[in-house]
Amino acid sequence: MIREYKTVEEVVSPLMMVRMVENVTYDELVEVELHDGSIRRGKVLEVNGDTAVVQLFESAAGINLANAKVRFLGHPLELGVSGDMLGRVFNGMGQPIDGGPDILPEEYRDINGLPMNPAARDYPNEFIQTGVSTIDGLNTLVRGQKLPIFSGSGLPHANLAAQIARQAKVLGDEGSNFAVVFAAIGITFEESEFFVSEFRRTGAIDRTVLFSNLANDPAVERISTPRMALTAAEYLAFEKKMHVLVIMTDITNYAEALREVSAARKEVPGRRGFPGYLYTDLASLYERAGRINGKKGSITQIPILTMPEDDKTHPIPDLTGYITEGQIILSRELYNKGLQPPIDVLPSLSRLKNKGIGKGKTREDHADTMNQIFAAYARGKTAKELAVVLGESALSDMDKKYAEFATVFEEKYVSQGYETDRSIEDTLAIGWELLEILPRTELKRIHQEYIEKYMDKVGE
Repeated sequence: MIREYKTVEEVVSPLMMVRMVENVTYDELVEVELHDGSIRRGKVLEVNGDTAVVQLFESAAGINLANAKVRFLGHPLELGVSGDMLGRVFNGMGQPIDGGPDILPEEYRDINGLPMNPAARDYPNEFIQTGVSTIDGLNTLVRGQKLPIFSGSGLPHANLAAQIARQAKVLGDEGSNFAVVFAAIGITFEESEFFVSEFRRTGAIDRTVLFSNLANDPAVERISTPRMALTAAEYLAFEKKMHVLVIMTDITNYAEALREVSAARKEVPGRRGFPGYLYTDLASLYERAGRINGKKGSITQIPILTMPEDDKTHPIPDLTGYITEGQIILSRELYNKGLQPPIDVLPSLSRLKNKGIGKGKTREDHADTMNQIFAAYARGKTAKELAVVLGESALSDMDKKYAEFATVFEEKYVSQGYETDRSIEDTLAIGWELLEILPRTELKRIHQEYIEKYMDKVGE
């Protein structure tokens, strides 16, 4: 039931206090009618007795306390969902901004979603091919997983995000039933145009739903944008039986919007001024990924965040690492060397990679070659660091081989560019080509049968 009040007592952007209200609930959608008839929207943030605190989605400028009418609509913020959302661009509040017609929704869904029953969760165990060797070959993405990308200010995470959105696919018969939901949170207009034009240029827009929240949009809209995207993903995955990859960039902008609203509410701050419930709030986003027993669809998440001052111990990457199943880390050192994309494979980790590789999923030799390449690159990096301190003459002949391996690995395996789409077979073939640099006696992590079967094919 809609209820209207003219009892606005105080407005402190982005918050409004309304007195003498009845039967108002948390997260309820609110309309504020100004004296000129214009409407602004908000949601109930807190209810204390007969007082409601309303969080405004737009600016509070021009609101007259005496004349403003506040309507409580009796339901939370909802998104109208439909299969026609594919190929469309929306703003952070779910309204089309691509010049196309309004969506005719098949149903309206609460953007906060419903908790996924832990007992109903199915374990992620199927491979998603991103076309990026450092992810597919060494830190494999598995269907239903949450695998964040940790970046830094000025690093090309936007290019990597666009590349993954463009190239990602599931292999086999279900490949045509794949969609991408892309949430751009607090980005500049230029970045937004880059994503839209990139998807249109390559045709990836046809299987993509894009939500774009700009840096000059209200902070409150920034909090709603990822929830809009995840609501669309849940509908496509569990109603339309699609495999959905959700890419959200930049989670740091989302967390800072939370901090801004928390400060306006005069809450006691936690680490670095962020609210104490930051962990819970981030978990409410990340835990909406997964697979459900008996349902064909799945939701896989790649949240992207920029680490302030490249600090992995900052609350945002720190808490994200606790909730998610690994991380892909972009390296400023590799970026300065000109590597594209500058993914540092040694500190990167996909905790579920072993569930998505092997015979019938990627290839039987995948796990062995992955372990061998990791070990060889780590030793090669150590050898190169030693050469800087002691000089190359201090290295043994084997150390020099490993140092050569590390150099070629970065040039051929890591630095593939943003336009190259490598199949998992291509990635594994490049891995075997690199391992030829080392004597076969050094390949101690690979079964002999795989060495005989695949190494002899190198160069054919």
